[in-house]
Amino acid sequence: MDRNIALEFIRVTEAAAIAAARWTGKGDKNAADNAAVEAMRSRFNNIDFDGKVVIGEGEMDEAPMLFIGEKLGTGKGPKIDIAVDPLECTNSVAYGKPNAISVLAAGPAGSLLHAPDIYMDKIAVGSEAAGVIDIDAPVEKNLHAIAKAKGMEIKDLMVIVLDRERHSQLIADIRKAGARITLLPDGDISGAIAPCMPDSDIDALMGVGNAPEGVISAAAIKCLGGEMQARLHFINDAEKTRVKKMGIADLSKRYSAQELVNTNSSLFVATGIITGPLLKGVEFTSWGAKTYSIVMREKTKTLRFIEARHKF
Repeated sequence: MDRNIALEFIRVTEAAAIAAARWTGKGDKNAADNAAVEAMRSRFNNIDFDGKVVIGEGEMDEAPMLFIGEKLGTGKGPKIDIAVDPLECTNSVAYGKPNAISVLAAGPAGSLLHAPDIYMDKIAVGSEAAGVIDIDAPVEKNLHAIAKAKGMEIKDLMVIVLDRERHSQLIADIRKAGARITLLPDGDISGAIAPCMPDSDIDALMGVGNAPEGVISAAAIKCLGGEMQARLHFINDAEKTRVKKMGIADLSKRYSAQELVNTNSSLFVATGIITGPLLKGVEFTSWGAKTYSIVMREKTKTLRFIEARHKF
């Protein structure tokens, strides 16, 4: 993926983040999401590329969407698959809680898995522990393997888990093994990437999150040299039927990051809306706003942190 496209895409997430941040704490998640969507769409359509949304906003949000199949860009330039979440963690913005970002992943046409809007089991680690995890192994065994690979003791490991009732047994197993836990109220994209970041105090992500977010996370994890394993997590037969109609025959398939993002030239771009484990949030000032973004290119393994000042 061209470096110029990567820098253009930063402007997309910056615009969406600023628009959403204006709704912080106002109790209206749909208004915040709508603001992010419209800002993102407007910026995308000024860029010279032939884009298609393959992962859009979740069907369950009941909010305006960048819908799957929507065409983006001027139509001139490379054909690119786009996976977007204009506002990850709508509730965080609506109620002024931590960890909201505007995020996108991109790859050449046909490279991103068209993940269904259902749950997904996930385990993710950084480069030091890549190659030692197994999503089918017991929690304690994975923690032993991660600790050994990183030259640490289990009691010093930090595992990030979404704060959900469905994770009660997982949390109990992590505690029994002796590791520490950070509970995220929302936002498993940031959670999945955190173990891969330089100097991060997070060693692994475990648990069940959304499948589309899993694809977006995989793009960043590949750029950072980490590892992710995932499997679709069904809660009823209707979901299985829907996934089969999408053309996914093996419902128990274990996905690697490479299978979720089948290219060696993916991009990942995100801008913070409210401060979380990955990025600081938007700061409004007397002269405008300050944003904090991250952009990664898999081809070069480049990781850039960008602080930008926007004058209004």
